[in-house]
Amino acid sequence: MARLSIQNLSKTYPNGVKALDNVSLEISNGMFGLLGPNGAGKSSLMRTLATLQEADSGSAFLNDLDILNNPTDLRKVLGYLPQEFGVYPRITAAQLLDHVAILKGVSNKKERKDLVDFLLQKVNLYDKRNKSVKGFSGGMKQRVGIAQALIGNPQLIIVDEPTAGLDPGERNRFHNLLADVGENVVVILSTHIVDDVRELCSNMAIMNHGEIVYAGTPVAVLDELKGKVWVKTITRDEVEVYKTQHHVISDKMVAGQPQIHILSDNHPGDGFNPVEPNLEDVFFTKINPAVKA
Repeated sequence: MARLSIQNLSKTYPNGVKALDNVSLEISNGMFGLLGPNGAGKSSLMRTLATLQEADSGSAFLNDLDILNNPTDLRKVLGYLPQEFGVYPRITAAQLLDHVAILKGVSNKKERKDLVDFLLQKVNLYDKRNKSVKGFSGGMKQRVGIAQALIGNPQLIIVDEPTAGLDPGERNRFHNLLADVGENVVVILSTHIVDDVRELCSNMAIMNHGEIVYAGTPVAVLDELKGKVWVKTITRDEVEVYKTQHHVISDKMVAGQPQIHILSDNHPGDGFNPVEPNLEDVFFTKINPAVKA
């Protein structure tokens, strides 16, 4: 059973941006969701754990392996799918995976072919193995990305914004694949898409401005908001007025009209109705410093 322990990680870039601010997390095997808006520090944390950049201070251990001080050893047990998975456009899926397998130290040609065939079948691309990757859809490229991340029996798999740009069908297939591979290893799913975390992860953290603002289970944090979230459909010119009168968590268009969710311990009256809190409510509550659950 793999376990990832992150203690007091901090990172400030030369331009003064504090990307990681004393980040601590304990993550066991399975799917772990890291949720946050763009610019929250998620990619900085993923890049640090993937040994692509150094932290200024703190520690990170995968079981007994000191990640920050032994990057080469970590890379041997790491599967990484970055936000932008670059592919060599003029080679086939099989050639691409074969190349990555060589880079990961699989030197035996037959062993490598068996591994590539197995992974292509696992990501449902075996019948496309001899097709050029440049002709693949976004979802197919992501599946190639997951296949390369699985080479070498990784203990830690990091996927950064994996479903951005995928159509609903590709997204569902990708979710099923992630859930399948995530049973015996640590899989960190970094995303700003709330549904990804709700559907896949039994544990999660929410990050904002380089800090962890919540860590725990989706169920526990939803319980925090029970009975405190209220909904009302209003007109467009009322949105700003309501924001001055209530703790508005979110406003979005529903059937062409703005619908607001507010946070209140008591019934706010004024035509508001109670609503069962969802992870989107949690997300906006936790990243909005003016609103405390």
